[in-house]
Amino acid sequence: MVCPYSFDVPGGVQNHVLDLSRTLRGLGVDVSVLAPATVGVELPDWVSAAGRALPVRYNGAVARVSFGPVAMAKTRRWMRDGRFDVVHVHDPATPSVSLIALSLVSGVAVATVHTSIGRSRALTATEPLLRPAMEKLSARIAVSREARRVVAQYQGGDAVVIPNGIDVASFGQIPRASGGEKPTVLFLGRFEEPRKGFGVLLDALPAVLDRIGDVRVLVAGAGDVRAGTALVPASLRDHVEVLGRVDDAVRARLLAEADVYVAPNTGGESFGIVLIEAMAAGAPVVASDIPAFADVLDDGRLGAMFANGDPESLAKVLGEALLDPARDARAALARTAVRRYDWSVVAPEVVRVYETVLGGSA
Repeated sequence: MVCPYSFDVPGGVQNHVLDLSRTLRGLGVDVSVLAPATVGVELPDWVSAAGRALPVRYNGAVARVSFGPVAMAKTRRWMRDGRFDVVHVHDPATPSVSLIALSLVSGVAVATVHTSIGRSRALTATEPLLRPAMEKLSARIAVSREARRVVAQYQGGDAVVIPNGIDVASFGQIPRASGGEKPTVLFLGRFEEPRKGFGVLLDALPAVLDRIGDVRVLVAGAGDVRAGTALVPASLRDHVEVLGRVDDAVRARLLAEADVYVAPNTGGESFGIVLIEAMAAGAPVVASDIPAFADVLDDGRLGAMFANGDPESLAKVLGEALLDPARDARAALARTAVRRYDWSVVAPEVVRVYETVLGGSA
C-alpha cells in the first residue's frame, strides 16, 4: 500500500492508510506500506519511509509529497523486495510515491481516490500524461460519490465507492457530557486554512451570541495557537478558545463534551471523516451543505446543514441546533447509522476488491 503524503504531519489520508492497513493485517492480509517520511519519525515496523517530502500548495491545502531520484530508487527497491500480489496506491494522480509506484508496477494495481476538486485546468492538462499509468489500474475505489466524480471527470473510467472508516467503538465508549453552564460548540480542523471555514464561523458567531446569550467555542487542530487566536476579533475572544493540535484521546473527549460540532468547510472535501467521528461520539452536527457532507449526513437527516460559505445561514442553523430540544434524538439516530463506517465493515469491502482483481486466487 502506498501513501503519497508524508507521515511527518498527520492527515486524513495518512490516518486512513494506517488504520486500513492495521485492520487488514488483523484479517490476515500481509501489508507493507510505503510513504514519505523523515528518518526518526515513529512508524510501525511495516511502514517504509520513502524519504523527505516537500510542501506543495494544492486544492486549498498544503500537500507534503516526495518525488525525485531518491523517492524513485526507494520505491523501486521496496516493490522489488516486496513481490506484492496487489499494489494499492492512494491518490495516484498526486505527484508523489503513489504515482511512481503505479508507473513501475507490472502486476495487479488498485487505487483509492480521496480527492475532491472542482474544475481544474491543471488536471485537465496533465490527464494525457497520467493516462499510461492510470491504464495499469485493475480497479479504482472512491471514498465518496464526490471522489467518484473526480475519477470519471479527470481519470477516465469508474470507481466503486467504499467510504473512509473509523473505529466507532473508540468514540462511542466515552459518555456524553454536554449540558454545562453554557453551550459548547466545537470546531476541529486546520483553522489557518480558509477552506476549513473558521472565518465563516467567526462571522456567524455575533448573531449566535445575540440569540443564545453566551456560547463557548473550542477550536482544535493543526496550527499555531497564537496565530489562531489572532484571527479571532477582540470582541469574541471571551467566547473562543484556540487549543491547537490535540491527540486522538483528547479529540474524542472534546467531541463527547460538545453540545454541537460545527463543520463550516467551504470545499475541497471528498468525504467528511470528522463528521462520522462526531456522529460516533454522539455529538449533534451542523455542517455546510457541500456534496461530501450532504452524503454523510443523508441530506440533513443525520445532521443540520446550512448554505455553504453563508455566515447568516450558519448563525440561523447553529442557533436553532443549540436551542433544539430534539437535537440529541437526531444525534442518536446518527450514532446508529455511523456503524456503517466501522473498519469491521469497510475493510472487508476492500478485501473483496482485491479478491475480484486477483480472480479469487487470494
